Amino acid sequence: MIPRLPHRLLANRHHGTPGTVVLPESGFRRAKQEITAWPGYEKTPLLPLPEVATAARVATVHWKDEGARFGLGSFKALGGAYAVQQVLVNELAKRGVAPNAETTELLEGKYKDATKAITVTCATDGNHGRSVAWGAQRFGARCVIFVHPGVTKARRAAIAHYGAEVREVPGNYDDSVRAAQHEAEANGWFVISDTSYPGYTEVPRDVMQGYRLMADEAADQIPAPPTHVFIQGGVGGVAAAVATQMRSRFGEAVKIIIVEPEAAACLMASAEAGKPVTITGELNTVMAGLACGEPSLLAWQELERSAYAFMAIPDAAIAPCMRLLAARGPEIVAGESGVAGLAALLLAGPEPFGRAVLALEADSRVLLFGTEGATDPEVYARLVD
Repeated sequence: MIPRLPHRLLANRHHGTPGTVVLPESGFRRAKQEITAWPGYEKTPLLPLPEVATAARVATVHWKDEGARFGLGSFKALGGAYAVQQVLVNELAKRGVAPNAETTELLEGKYKDATKAITVTCATDGNHGRSVAWGAQRFGARCVIFVHPGVTKARRAAIAHYGAEVREVPGNYDDSVRAAQHEAEANGWFVISDTSYPGYTEVPRDVMQGYRLMADEAADQIPAPPTHVFIQGGVGGVAAAVATQMRSRFGEAVKIIIVEPEAAACLMASAEAGKPVTITGELNTVMAGLACGEPSLLAWQELERSAYAFMAIPDAAIAPCMRLLAARGPEIVAGESGVAGLAALLLAGPEPFGRAVLALEADSRVLLFGTEGATDPEVYARLVD
């Protein structure tokens, strides 16, 4: 179904060890209550992929399609915008403007004179910045988004469409994270990041709590509990959120496999070292949303014990997976970062070694997350056509 390609696979020797609670259930309940009440909210579809199940020699494969989430093209709308709303509510209370501002009041512009004086910022490869910009526009804040040279013009334009100022800084994604933090400290702005580091954890925690809703929906929709979940890595935020929610809904039996580009496999490197490891360099990969070299602190605290295994896959596996889904017709439009989990399953599933390491069997039930649609139509068309 896709070519046999070299890839790396690592079983997590610390899987199942006890650890601290990174994402408390109370925080998720608040996020779910808030986000599901937003105008335009609806569950994204969960679709069966029987042909993929046959190719991977498993019983079932289901695809959670995030391409239409709030019209933003990715799951990121669940996290960044929710964190913006939380920051604004907290800041309005601190400034004595409103002790407990309601979302409807923010949407109606009741406190617009106060919120427009608040600036939110972040670094992005594309999708997270779009979510933060959308949230800032929706709730009435100013927004500045930092990008590195590898972020395409179309993704920058999509961010600017929501009223954000887009600034380019040299280096890679991790350099733009540091630039956003520096400017925020200098100007009194608020960083809305999905990556956490020492001294900065509360906002990323809100972002991750929002991401959990995607996994919660999938748990409601799937006919039978999954035995395996393949989920994209990046800095680890969405993977940790999915792992947390799968454990909350189905217990410890679900095997979580983290998938990264071979050029930016910082989570696998961290698992090999037994501690967070930063990968430097340009991190060039077609999977632009996963081109991250430094793990999120909170995400790593979750994944170091809940991930069952880590996979690093080549770029050459991506376009065939995009074409595979596009051939089904307009039902699924999957972007280059969104198909990483599918690629990993199709690389490991048919191989004896991969099946043994991941404990894939003929009766296994696999859940995949299509985390983005065609977030850059030109790139999508080039890879598919």
